[in-house]
Amino acid sequence: MAVRHFLTLLDLDPLEAQALIDRAIHLKRQHKIGDVIYEPLKNKVLGMVFEKSSTRTRVSFETGMAHFGGQAIFLSPRDTQLGRGEPIEDSARVLSRMVDIIMIRTFEHEKIERFAEYSQVPVINALTDSYHPCQLLADIQTYVEHRGSIAGKTVTYIGDGNNMCHSYINAARLFDFKLRVACPQGYAPDAEIVAPAADRVEVLRDPLTASEGADLVVTDVWASMGQEDESAGRARAFDNYQVNAEVMAQANDDALFMHCLPAHRGEEVTADVIDGPQSVVWDEAENRLHAQKALLEFLMR
Repeated sequence: MAVRHFLTLLDLDPLEAQALIDRAIHLKRQHKIGDVIYEPLKNKVLGMVFEKSSTRTRVSFETGMAHFGGQAIFLSPRDTQLGRGEPIEDSARVLSRMVDIIMIRTFEHEKIERFAEYSQVPVINALTDSYHPCQLLADIQTYVEHRGSIAGKTVTYIGDGNNMCHSYINAARLFDFKLRVACPQGYAPDAEIVAPAADRVEVLRDPLTASEGADLVVTDVWASMGQEDESAGRARAFDNYQVNAEVMAQANDDALFMHCLPAHRGEEVTADVIDGPQSVVWDEAENRLHAQKALLEFLMR
């Protein structure tokens, strides 16, 4: 049987994606009750390759493997030959003969595609410059827990047309919701990613217009990891793209707010929004654990 990878959300079909969300909710409930020991990955090992650092990604994957009876190995560029120039193909061939599944958090999306091509075991995209699909599983799980199905709803994404935005575009296709993206000139999402989703995605300039009647409002930092030298210019460009009380007032009264974290209060979001009653960012962060457990289980079946 062919090895399944999870490099973007579109590696799933809609039925698989919905089943993953349902399974994540079940696993979360099971974990909270705490009366069942469930170890489907006992004696299995997850190799975690980090070229970009993270708090939530590392803790959620390591904890998930521990809950499932397996183990995780953390590998930074200092710990592997990848950081010393070994060809990606060679690293993939070697690592995939020693561990049972591999998670990679890196820069260029092409790098993880090449790694997966030569891997004998499933490869999970834990973030590239182009996509962040694991975060979207957690986001959709969070919406479903609070409001039910996201199908047919309106989601507003305000900010940079980055990896989070690209994954929201893919999610709109997969989970059948309408997406409005509000971003400044020069920071739009990749046109090649938008084009196949043109029936569900609208790119706008005005965040107030974009948030009218929204069921979910989402944002991300203005300068992502690796863009620190662009911070000043980005702050000027995104000055009018803050999620604040005025933006949330345009959305539906029961609209939720999400942010993948870490957040910069006073920049992309105000403190009263992220710490307010419509914010579900802490549930969203926790659900990285449960959504990824469902994903690990699915890929290792």
